[in-house]
Amino acid sequence: FSISSKFLIPPPPTDGLLSLLRSIFSTALYKTFPEAPALDINVMVTQTKDPKNGEYQCNNAMELFKKLPKPNAFKAPRDVALALAASIDHPLIQKLDVAGPGFINIALSTEYLTSKLKDLVVKGDPRPSPPASPRPRTVVDFSSPNIAKDMHVGHLRSTIIGESVCRILEYTHHPTDRVNHVGDWGTQFGMLVEHLKDDFPQALEEGADVDLGNLVALYKKAKKRFDDDDDFKVRAREGVVRLQGGDEESLAAWRCLCAAS
Repeated sequence: FSISSKFLIPPPPTDGLLSLLRSIFSTALYKTFPEAPALDINVMVTQTKDPKNGEYQCNNAMELFKKLPKPNAFKAPRDVALALAASIDHPLIQKLDVAGPGFINIALSTEYLTSKLKDLVVKGDPRPSPPASPRPRTVVDFSSPNIAKDMHVGHLRSTIIGESVCRILEYTHHPTDRVNHVGDWGTQFGMLVEHLKDDFPQALEEGADVDLGNLVALYKKAKKRFDDDDDFKVRAREGVVRLQGGDEESLAAWRCLCAAS
């Protein structure tokens, strides 16, 4: 945001925290230094490189000190920074520290941000949805779990992230496809189907209700046979072909595994 004589009051923020901070500092700058509009000062608020110094930093004091008409009450840029910081009182800002020759480090208020986040979750975004315009279709690949094994928190985490990405894209009018591929008929299922034939033959009957126990233990046992037994390895690979070909016995075993998963 650039201060000029055309704007005695800075425009309201439109793009989040950084814009709001620039508006706060612009207002404080004009209030503390009435000469500022004629000096064409661009408010410089940026993210800090080191989070120990806060989240953002204002670096206007040095430039302002040079441009202020002389004589004045400020002996150094640091005095300018102290005066500017002292004039700011906003719930977004928890603390302002002046460092070095005049850098103003900005620490944001966790309480304020938490309150705003709660409002967003409960009430939704108060801003109007962006105008619709042609957008490319976006495909978001979710966790795609291997249903031959138990699911775990990693599948849940990536699914939540995927859904969040989809909602953001849809809010901005992107056509969005959610993809969560399950039931892969790869080698692991050929391996498991052949293992079921030996240990759980009743699972090969269509509609059978079979307790397969712990799927992770079942998978590990089948994988060990696959790794150690060359004949079983051949059977497993041939089993994949039968499964892909629609063999009813193999499909029944596959459905039993899917149901257990």
